[in-house]
Formats: sequence, structure tokens, C-alpha cells
Amino acid sequence: MPRSSTALFEQYGPIYRWLVTIAGLAAFFTMVFSSTMVNVAIPDVMGAFGVGQDKAQYLSTAFIATTVTSLLLNNWFIAKVGQRPAFSLSLLLFCFGSVICGFGPTLDTIILGRVIQGFAAGIIQPMVMVVLFQVFPAEKRGMAMALFSMGVVIALGLGPAIGGVTIDTLSWRYIFFVPIPAALLSLLLGAFFIPDRPQAGPAGPFDFLGYAFMCAAVFCLMTVIGNGQRDGWASNEILTLTVILIVSFIGFVLSQRRPQGNLLDLSLFRNARFATAVSISFLFGFGSFATVYIFPVFGQIVQGYTATEAGSLLLPGSIAAAFILPITGRLADIFPAHTIIIAGLVIFAASTLMMADSDVDTVYWSIAFYLFIGRVGVALISPSLNSAALAALPAEQINRGAGAVNLCLMLGGSCGINTLVVVLERRVEFHSSAFTSTQTSANNATLEMLDSVRGLLNAGGVPDALLDSLALDYLGEVVNAQANTLGFQDGFIAMGFISLCSIVPVLLLRRKGRQPS
Repeated sequence: MPRSSTALFEQYGPIYRWLVTIAGLAAFFTMVFSSTMVNVAIPDVMGAFGVGQDKAQYLSTAFIATTVTSLLLNNWFIAKVGQRPAFSLSLLLFCFGSVICGFGPTLDTIILGRVIQGFAAGIIQPMVMVVLFQVFPAEKRGMAMALFSMGVVIALGLGPAIGGVTIDTLSWRYIFFVPIPAALLSLLLGAFFIPDRPQAGPAGPFDFLGYAFMCAAVFCLMTVIGNGQRDGWASNEILTLTVILIVSFIGFVLSQRRPQGNLLDLSLFRNARFATAVSISFLFGFGSFATVYIFPVFGQIVQGYTATEAGSLLLPGSIAAAFILPITGRLADIFPAHTIIIAGLVIFAASTLMMADSDVDTVYWSIAFYLFIGRVGVALISPSLNSAALAALPAEQINRGAGAVNLCLMLGGSCGINTLVVVLERRVEFHSSAFTSTQTSANNATLEMLDSVRGLLNAGGVPDALLDSLALDYLGEVVNAQANTLGFQDGFIAMGFISLCSIVPVLLLRRKGRQPS
């Protein structure tokens, strides 16, 4: 029996808005929770499978990249099977992917499970945003977007924290099982409270050609960014993939101009205000996802924290942001979007740039404080950005617009993590080479340190034949640690700079007149 949001509101009364909000946000929380929890396991995965960060990071980027491509399926899939069935099927698919990840014998198998999880997340995320728009009146949609953003912020903080505790008490594999109970709870609630989407005509045939072009473009983009450093940016493999990327992107755009193209409504981007908002969303995702990735890895590799300590770095700021979001959501209904977004970007960039001086001696709570400031910035940005993007569209385009906003956010996040890993590898290699070249017999500081180490080893009873080799090993570890520290500091500077660059399109947003929703 069809159940519209109006009928369900009449059945359950005013509490219905909160019941459907809990159902939707529980699902959305589960997806974001799973996407960030894996970040704290990156060092363990590198050790378990003997791979570098360039390979291990695919546990994060494979999820996000697949989310990007499945976002394009959202509108067609829901039109084909219905909003509530799509919600339930996506959650079941997510649980299936979690089981594959948890029991996968190889890294490639685990990455496949992450792809399945990401596919489900791409269907769920814009659906939840649209459901909130369905059940909240226009004057309360800023608050609705604050609740939506609250799910993101809380999940961003709890994901790494709970992941760290899970790794330290059980094993890194168990992080894939932790989100399943929340997914099942959301599945149960959704069966009762998720409304049907208003009928907008038949779904029509699936655009296989356009989807193939999009998948090829995203795959090539992620591979070029991820493998360019290792294979060489001018290598035949990377150049070939770049050509395929360009051809696939052009093919996708042309395919969506056909009458059969139904994955992405290109007419959305003729709306200057909406196009500006999604470009901001891309840049914001680029910096935000990258910083969420870098902090737990930095904490373990540079600071020497346990997984629990590193994963908990985001938690204080995320809790604070969760309390702030209802206020910033209300501000999004009152003040111009560009004002709040600029303030949030400046705060977010400042928190990232503060980390540029962090090293092994920086105390834990200083780093947690920097992250606290950054989460405040995110709490300011998200509600105003989402509300501005969707408010720029007429009612009949909101469904497709929500998918496009999430697509650009997630695509930016995937590119951001890949790019950050490349920056880290290049800068660590640069600093390592620079430090190694100075470790000569003419370097008095190095000679003094080696003599000191030999003395300590000798006092500890180490045989004379091993003193030189052990002292040199220690020197190598010192050089590597210092190179890692400076490489991560350069990464923080890069992410802060990109966040500041996001202000440019926000200034353009200011110049676009607000269109009726």
C-alpha cells in the first residue's frame, strides 16, 4: 500500500518527522561511519599485507569512488523499485559487503567488499537528504540539513574512535562487522517510516552506455592519481589511462545529452547558483575527506599513538560540532549562505594549517584541539552549502540535485585522499633524500649522535662488532621519522591552502541571485 509522507504524518502525528529522521540518519550514519572507520586501520593493513600506503588507501578511496558512480543510479533505481524497497535493498547489500570485507583472505578481496559497501552508500546518501526535504517544510529545511550534517559529523568522529578501540582489543578485521547492527536497526525502522517518493513517471530503460562511461572515467581518474607516483606520470600506462579518462568523460557528457541519458540531469548546471554550489561542494569534500584520512594515519606513524588514541583524535571536535549543528542549521535559514560558508572555510583552513608545526613532541590534546576547531568550521559549512544548493532548484529538480551535490562532494573526497597520499609520498621521499645526503663524515652532529648511540649500546652490553651497524640502523630510523614528520606537515599545508581556495567560488555564489525553491 503506497504511503506518502503526508499520509504517514497524519498517521503518526508531529513525532513522525523525528521517527523518519532517525531511520534515515541511522542509515546515513552507518555509511559514513564505515567510510571513516577504515582510516585508522591503514597502518595495520600495510603491515598485514606488506603493501605501501598507495595500495592500502584503496580501502578508503574504493569505497568513496564507488559511492560516486552509484550516486548516478539513485534516481533511476528508486523510480524502478520504489523509495522504501531501495532503502532496504541498499542496507542489505551494505551488510553483504561488510561480511566480504571481514572474511576476505586477500587485500583485493577486501577492496571488492569495500566496492560493494560503497555502491550501497551511493544509493542511500542522497535518498536520506531527499526524505528530509520531503518531511520538513521549507522554513525548517536549514534545520533538516543541520540534522543531515550532524549524522556526518558524529560518524566522522565515532568511526575512527570505535575503529581504534576495535583494533586494539580485537583485530583490524572486526571493524567491518561493527557497523552491521546499526544497518539492521535502520533497516527495521525504514520498513515502517520511510515514505514513498511522489510518482514522477516511469523509470525508463537504464542508461548502460552513460554508466559505463562514468565508471571508466572514475576508475581511470583514481588509478592515475593513485599510481602516477609509482609508475611515473609520463609512463605509457598513465598516459593511456589519461586519454581513456578524457574520452570517457566526454562520452559521458555526450551520452547524457541523448533522450535516453537519465543518469545526470545536465540542465541542473545551467543554474549558475547551483553549479557554483556544487563546485564548492567538490572543493570542500576534497579538503574535508583528506584531512579526516590524514589525522589517524599521522597519529600512528608520526606520533606513535595506538589505534585507539589516534582514532579518538576527532571525537571531541565531532561531539562539539554535533551540538553546534542545530544552531548553524538555524543560521542557514536566517543569514546569507556565502557569509557562513566563508567563515567556516577560514576556520577549517586555520585548523589544518595549525598542524603544520606538529611533530612527535606535540601533545595529544593540542592536536585534538586543532581538530576541534576544524569540526566547528565543518558545522558552519555543511548546512548552508546543502541548503543553498537545493534551494537554488525548483521542486521538480530537487531529487536529481541532491544526487549531484553528493556526487561532487564524494568525488572531491576521493580525489582529495588520493592526491594527499601522492603529496605525502613525494614530500616524504624528498625530505628523506635531503636528510640522507647530509649524513656524511663531514656532519659533526651526525658523528656525535653515532658516538653517543655506540656509547649507550656498549654500556648496555652490546658486542663491539654490532655497535656500528646498530648505530647506523638507528640513524636510518631517525632520518625516516624526520622525513615522515616533514612530509605530513607539507600535507597539512597543502590541504589548508586548498580549503582557502574554496573561498573563490563562494564569492561567486554571493553574486548569484537567489532563485525560488
